[in-house]
Amino acid sequence: MHHVDRLTPWDEIWEAMEVLRMQGKILYVGSSNFAGWHIAQGQEAANRRGQLGLVSEQSIYNLLQRTVELEVLPACEFYGLGVIPWSPLHSGLLGGALRKMADGGAVRALTGRAKESFDKARPALEKWEAFCAERGEDPADTAIAWLLTRPAVTSPIVGPRTMHHLEGALRALEITLDEAALARIDEIFPGPGGTAPEAYAW
Repeated sequence: MHHVDRLTPWDEIWEAMEVLRMQGKILYVGSSNFAGWHIAQGQEAANRRGQLGLVSEQSIYNLLQRTVELEVLPACEFYGLGVIPWSPLHSGLLGGALRKMADGGAVRALTGRAKESFDKARPALEKWEAFCAERGEDPADTAIAWLLTRPAVTSPIVGPRTMHHLEGALRALEITLDEAALARIDEIFPGPGGTAPEAYAW
């Protein structure tokens, strides 16, 4: 379900999904762009009906967009959903955009949603690219490797256009980020400060 439907009762949604499953059209149900409370509502309604409920949540999640850490990730962990991050490189912004610009290359990061946040993110991106250079790793590969350390994340959605991109995404599986590296990344991209309500209430 690509977006939450606030007008349809969950019992109707689960009845429709059960019909689709019985018809062999689907095996499992996942959500995308749901809030933590939507996931809780859906799972509790499915539990009452004796149905499996959601098995995954697809959310925007990357170093520049960490809002899901407040409530979506905790809800997914509690209910056993796998998280499938989309836009893991924030439209290329986290993939070495500054280096590519300096080399005179075209940068996808300066289009779409990332264009709006580029100027604001530039100081953090400078630190990010320096951090990755110190480690001898590509920023894109490291950004994906970071996502793989996150609770409930099963697999980021990657969109390789070339074999080089695909090989880089696979390289992320071999990158180890120890506690010191993760702490440094948190300094560069602080996120919301943890889960709710602790992140904002005390």
